[in-house]
Amino acid sequence: MNEDPNEDAKVDEIVKRGPSGAIALAGISTAIVIGIWFVFYFAVFLPRGVIQ
Repeated sequence: MNEDPNEDAKVDEIVKRGPSGAIALAGISTAIVIGIWFVFYFAVFLPRGVIQ
C-alpha cells in the first residue's frame, strides 16, 4: 500500500518518540481532578465540622 520509504521512516521516528502527549494529557487531567478534590475538601467538608 505505502510505496514511499521516506514516509515509513517518518512513522518510525514518530513511534520511537513515544506517547509523550498522552502522558502529558493524563498528568494534567489528574492534577485537575486532585485540585477539584482539594477545593471540595476545604470548601465543603471542613466547614461542616466533625461528624458525631
